Amino acid sequence: LLLQMWINRINEAGKMALLAWEKETGIELVQINGQRCYGGPPPGMSGERLGRGAPGARRAHRGHRVPAGWVGGPPPAGTEVYIARLPQDIYENILIPLFESVGKLYEFRLMMTFSGLNRGFAYARYASRQDALRAIATLHRFQLRQGCAIVVCRSTQKRELVVNGLAASVSPQELEARLQMVTEGIHSITLHASPGQRQAKLAVLKYRSHKAAALAKKALVEGNLRLGETGMRVDWLDPQLKKKLQLCEEEPPPSWVQGGESLAVPRPLAPHPSLQNVLEHLNVLCQKHHLRTPLFITKCVQVNPSGWQQFWYQVVIPGYHVPINGFMWVSPDRQGQSKQEKAKVAAALHTLQVLGESL
Repeated sequence: LLLQMWINRINEAGKMALLAWEKETGIELVQINGQRCYGGPPPGMSGERLGRGAPGARRAHRGHRVPAGWVGGPPPAGTEVYIARLPQDIYENILIPLFESVGKLYEFRLMMTFSGLNRGFAYARYASRQDALRAIATLHRFQLRQGCAIVVCRSTQKRELVVNGLAASVSPQELEARLQMVTEGIHSITLHASPGQRQAKLAVLKYRSHKAAALAKKALVEGNLRLGETGMRVDWLDPQLKKKLQLCEEEPPPSWVQGGESLAVPRPLAPHPSLQNVLEHLNVLCQKHHLRTPLFITKCVQVNPSGWQQFWYQVVIPGYHVPINGFMWVSPDRQGQSKQEKAKVAAALHTLQVLGESL
């Protein structure tokens, strides 16, 4: 209680100053997935879709806009800097003018806690690599307050995830089909024998952007995807593990690349599993074990600001001892299937796995 009172007290002055700055400058900030954003492409729209000659401050929806005066697509790679060791009660009214003083900002993202404090770090994306380098040279170890020197360095823009705890029997095709249910922007999938577990595999997932990888990590961590006897563990790919995997693989591992070349043998992207095909497989398995036709219940329980929907599902099979249920994040605007159908496919795939392991 005392901690919350302290947080509220220090937040009040900061919030008032931030609101006054927003009103004075006309800048509006948008909270998206635990971060507060200024600039950048509108949600659901890449910078390229804005088109050449797009008017400055084009509004996509309330509060999220391309920076005033911005023309064309997004900046190239290598234009984002990582900012750390921020005092937690400092906000954009201090940070954005400071980082704009050394170059033209395209986007600024401040990571936030539920209590309204910042999490101590942020990202600034500039119009050019030169601006980003100037920000590092000028603002690294800059003292925002007496004794509070901040860190400013190049953003690594991580795009690779490692998924551990997969069953040894998992194939690239099966993993791909399951991942397509909950993530977007996959560039490649590579399977390896797990260095730390016998009879297990791990997968390296490479995404087309850091944002796609971060959203995928969130969906996989919060979802109910299982492809082994134990729960999967999802994290950013550590450089040391990456090197170890490269050394361990004497032959190219099974992998695929979407829209590019691979050292391993590439294969075409498999079609997204249809509801009819998955249900046919499930019905055949139920008949084999003298069970009746499964009944499905799906319900959307939450929607995040990016349009992802979390579904709760339950599958009741007359003759089977317990219902099978779980949660699954479903990505927005994927063609070919409704969100309810995708949730039902996820439920059916989970049920197939449970029945295959337990009967």
